[in-house]
Amino acid sequence: MRNLRLLRAGGCRSTAAKGTPQCFCLGAESGAVLVGSQYGLVEMRPGESSVSREVSLTVDGFLPEDGSGCIVGVEDLPEQESVCVATAAGDILLCNLSTEQVECVGSVDSGLSVMSWSPDQELVLLATGQQTLIMMTRDFEPITEKQIHQDEFGEGKFVALGWGKKETQFHGSEGKQAAHRKQTEVLPASAWDDGKPRVTWRGDGQFVAVSAVCPETGARKVRVWSRELVLQSTSEPISGLEQALSWKPSGNLIASTQEKPNRHDVVFLEKNGLLHGEFTLPFQKGQVKVKEMLWNADSTILAIWLEDLKVENSNPKTYVQLWTTGNYHWYLKQSLHFSSLEENQLVSLLWDRENLYRLHILCQGWHYLFYDWHWTTDHGLGENSQHMANVAVIDGDKVLVTAFQHAVVPPPMCTYELQLQQAVNQVAFHTDPKHSGDMVVLDADNRISVYRYGQSTVNDSSVKFGAVGQNGFKAAVEIPYLDKTYRVDVSSSSSDVMNPLGLRFLTWLPDDSFLVVGQGQHAAQSVLHHLTAMPHVAGAEEECLNLRLSVPVDGEVISLYCSPVTKTVALQLTDGRILKYLWEASTPVLEPWQSSSSSAVQFPYRCVQTSITRISGEEVILGLTDRCRFFVNDIEVASNITSFATYNEFLLVTTNSHTCQCFCLKNLSVKALQASLSSAAAPNSETLRKVERGSRIVTVVPQDTKVVLQMPRGNLETIHHRALVLAQIRKWLDRLMFKEAFLCMRKLRVNLNLLYDYNPKASLPSSLVFLENTETFIRQIDSVNYINLFVTELKEEDFTKSMYPSLNGSSNSQPPQHPDQKKVNLICDVMRVAMEHIDPQKYCLSILTAHVKKSPPELEIALQKVHDLRESITPDVQAVSAEEALKYLLFLVDVNELYDYSLGTYDFDLVVMVAEKSQKDPKEYLPFLNTLRKMETNYQRYTIDRHLKRYAKALGHLSKCGPEHFSELLNLVKDQNLYSEALKLYPSSTQEYKDISEAYGEYLTQQQLYEQAALIFARAGIFAKALDAFQSSGSWQQALCMASRLGYTKDKLSSLARSMAGKLVEQRKYAEAAILLEQYTEDYEEAVLLLLEGAFWEEALRLIHKYDRLDILETNLKPAILEAQKSQLIFLDSQKTAFLRHKSRLQVVRELKEKACENLQDYDVPNCPESELFSETSSVVTASDMNSKYTHSNSRISARSSKNRRKAERKRYSLKEGSPFEDIALLEVLGESVRAVETVKGEIHILLKQLVLFGYDEQAGALQQVLEEVLQLMVASVPEIWTPDLQQSSVSLVLGPNSTANSIMAAYQQKRMMPSVVQDPEVLTPPKFNKNLQWKLHLLQ
Repeated sequence: MRNLRLLRAGGCRSTAAKGTPQCFCLGAESGAVLVGSQYGLVEMRPGESSVSREVSLTVDGFLPEDGSGCIVGVEDLPEQESVCVATAAGDILLCNLSTEQVECVGSVDSGLSVMSWSPDQELVLLATGQQTLIMMTRDFEPITEKQIHQDEFGEGKFVALGWGKKETQFHGSEGKQAAHRKQTEVLPASAWDDGKPRVTWRGDGQFVAVSAVCPETGARKVRVWSRELVLQSTSEPISGLEQALSWKPSGNLIASTQEKPNRHDVVFLEKNGLLHGEFTLPFQKGQVKVKEMLWNADSTILAIWLEDLKVENSNPKTYVQLWTTGNYHWYLKQSLHFSSLEENQLVSLLWDRENLYRLHILCQGWHYLFYDWHWTTDHGLGENSQHMANVAVIDGDKVLVTAFQHAVVPPPMCTYELQLQQAVNQVAFHTDPKHSGDMVVLDADNRISVYRYGQSTVNDSSVKFGAVGQNGFKAAVEIPYLDKTYRVDVSSSSSDVMNPLGLRFLTWLPDDSFLVVGQGQHAAQSVLHHLTAMPHVAGAEEECLNLRLSVPVDGEVISLYCSPVTKTVALQLTDGRILKYLWEASTPVLEPWQSSSSSAVQFPYRCVQTSITRISGEEVILGLTDRCRFFVNDIEVASNITSFATYNEFLLVTTNSHTCQCFCLKNLSVKALQASLSSAAAPNSETLRKVERGSRIVTVVPQDTKVVLQMPRGNLETIHHRALVLAQIRKWLDRLMFKEAFLCMRKLRVNLNLLYDYNPKASLPSSLVFLENTETFIRQIDSVNYINLFVTELKEEDFTKSMYPSLNGSSNSQPPQHPDQKKVNLICDVMRVAMEHIDPQKYCLSILTAHVKKSPPELEIALQKVHDLRESITPDVQAVSAEEALKYLLFLVDVNELYDYSLGTYDFDLVVMVAEKSQKDPKEYLPFLNTLRKMETNYQRYTIDRHLKRYAKALGHLSKCGPEHFSELLNLVKDQNLYSEALKLYPSSTQEYKDISEAYGEYLTQQQLYEQAALIFARAGIFAKALDAFQSSGSWQQALCMASRLGYTKDKLSSLARSMAGKLVEQRKYAEAAILLEQYTEDYEEAVLLLLEGAFWEEALRLIHKYDRLDILETNLKPAILEAQKSQLIFLDSQKTAFLRHKSRLQVVRELKEKACENLQDYDVPNCPESELFSETSSVVTASDMNSKYTHSNSRISARSSKNRRKAERKRYSLKEGSPFEDIALLEVLGESVRAVETVKGEIHILLKQLVLFGYDEQAGALQQVLEEVLQLMVASVPEIWTPDLQQSSVSLVLGPNSTANSIMAAYQQKRMMPSVVQDPEVLTPPKFNKNLQWKLHLLQ
């Protein structure tokens, strides 16, 4: 689908050179051309009219003075700094252009007809006048000499396997008579054949083919020789084989021409001499002769030089045709027509070896031309007209057009073809988006033909349908008509003869004017011609285009692009500069293209494809070089792009790694684009998809999702790029075009949840947009199957956040509109209501689907609807039958599940209906249903519910069956633990309620929930059991209440109280036990002793005075107070000693730690800004020692329970000297000491009051002083122990606003070196002191 576009043309004409040119070659220096004439060797350079250097060969007598000499070959040998020249007289000369010295390195007496060097310039082959071949080395040492004409076939002779004669073999379609047909005689070569041998080398230089006229038959034969001049093969006899010969550089075919009885063909031979394919030249037999053929260096273009045969009274016209192949079809892509003037007759042509698409041509009037071509795809540029995505392919005098919007027609077929009078050189589409299908064609005669779409009055015979609309089929595609043909004449004077293809880059501007680029006055200059159509002059032969103005361009234009969107015209010059042509101005001018930073844009390399688009709102120019480098303005964004296309806000590219990537440029910066292209996108990313190796983008079909790619062999593939698909779906949903969106999503496997999840209006929650338009959705789709498909695909997740994040614009911040309702249930309900409103009969199956899809599924309602359908007396014609509905339900739900649900409706007709559809045996279900039918209704329903394990429902039905079934109910309640449900079924006054409560209480007692059991018993009036339960739960107050309800006697009550007091003492609840003993057993002495044991001094005093037993003061109270004072002193003393010991040890450990950290810093971490982190984590010299010693300390501890885990935690921080976490253990112990002392402050305050009351001032003062000392010590020590740094590190600020890169690195390195430490941050926070508690007594100070 690609055409050859002329990028650049140039050349020079020398007026000073003598004689006429005979052959030429390219010089080693760029642009130099070496031409041989009958007088010597001349060097020409493009851009210079004079000859730069020349060497005369007549001086030394190598060529005769009279000009009758002839040079048969010229080759530049850069390694020898000279040019090798072969003369027809037989001399081989080495000429140095700098010194003008000529050296004869060899001579052949019989003369030379050909000199041909191998591609690597290691060998040279000479054809002599005696019909021999001489192979020589680069130093002109002969290797061997052989006769051109050989009798044998060569080394590659075919082996006969003896499978019979030719006559006895199968001849296919030719039939049996082919066996008896005599072989036709080979006709001799054409009369115009010069009879000279032709030599062509294979691209790798391993073989050489020689075509020569056989002296016996007079016909040409092609022989293939090896480098050592060993004959490999001889061609089969080919009648009419002509002189042109060229071996394809890739090596598989040798091209030549053959005149057949009715046509003129280009034929291809294999290395073994057999024919392999051909194509026909577009001329009548005997109309032209083929002078030469040449392949370009990468074997993609075949150049053919032809000349008219039948010409009277003038020189023949000459043509150069460029042919390419794709999908096994040969296309004539370009045709250069040279006039019949003698000076324009061709001498020779060559392809450049380095610049693959540069063709060099030499004419007789010392006129040298070169043409630079490149591949391009000519496609329509619009995005909103009816004829979009048309692609035009040039094929000789035809233009093959494929309308991809209607059908993807594979080449060489097409939708329709345009037949022109002459060979076509260029095609351009209209840049006005409304007429993007209109075309303009420039042919080899410089005529412009305009084809337009529209209502043509005449039937245009030049436009024919291709692969569509034949054999009686009517084509749906519209075809254009030929509107006008104009002649283009931009030459300033009549004497100037325009070179072939003097005009390039034909562009059709939106205002119906045309731009073309022509050659300027000087070599490195172009002229931009702006042409407009002028009114037709009566009597004129043909219409002409009026030259509005010509703008000279300082530099050669190598690309021209007009954007259909912005209408900007951009030109690229050979040096990479970009110019903007302001064609809409009153006097159009050129100005440099400027980027947003107001600097002139210049591509660093020559780009062969350019385009204009917007990135983040800024207009930029895109360029792609022939080496896959991709530029945005002058920034290189990628170096692996094989093709690109822009469409709306999208950029699509194909890469060397066989992927097609698509980017939305609306909110993308150039840097972001560069990053996206350089990084490998995630494989499931929307922007990237894999494509076949070597794929290139042909076109993107607008207002669709198709991207058409062409494979290297020529066939087409259509892909739907996910990014384009989602963008198109977004547009449809924004316009509430649900049907188009749905069909596209269904076809391209996009999840249908998107219809609901995508939110076009950011101001509304996404659900509202769909829910408000549910009826629109249903009416548009109007298909039960499609609605069912949508409902069944629904899922709870939001697909704009999971699968298609690119569609999640600002909607992600929207709270759900119905937070209490699930998405699927909400949609099902809304859809069901809408369908019931529109047409419940038509959408019956969809309504069933909506019921079934809900969670939990509403199968009973669905079954009920099926049952209603069955019962309906007036069947609607359109309505779905119950049979169909049930069949559909069974498709959605498992039949056994549906059977159970139908049973749950208690409708036996429905049950039988479902059962008939299932695989169940009637012998199984009919007896069961018959048994059920005989039962009383409530008991029947109870039996069904119990069968379906719906026990709560079963309980309800059973409770209605009367008291005779109560025992069964109670058993069910006990089996299924349905106590709460059962209690709701009976009033609290009934015996049933009491029985159920008793069973419930016993169940709770078994579960050891004594208090709850007691409450249930008490509520139901079962007081004895309630009393036991309250006793078990320790609720002595409630137990006494129950005893009162049971009417206990005083003695019984006393013994109950005493037993409960004993239990309370076991639980160390002395105050509560004392209340029981004093109030219910009247044993106040025992009560006082319990209070003294629990240190409730004031309550004990109250009882002593209440019962007037002051003797107890002396016997029990005072000794108890003094004993308590002593124990508190001992406790405080031990705490103080331990605190001081641990504090001093902590100091030592920290000093050791700092030294270890310094060693570690010197050894490992040069800059450790947070070395404090080390000081909490280890107390041994290095982390590795520590790890090796203590790695397995906890391995035997199982973490079966939280108790064990806490034990393990405590074990981690060992107080053993030298353990890894000794400092943490010390911190923990010191904290516990402080908290213990803080706890006893309140107890000591009460004790001090009692001591003072009974006059023990000395003891009280001593206790107060000791406590005060201990507290002062601890308060003073806390800041030393819990330092501020320690507290900061406990927050573990590895990351956060105040951290730097270095601090984060250091912290992570330490984390790596140190084992994970303190998991309990309380250890690192200092204990708090209660300042509000006034514990000291003033009178003791």
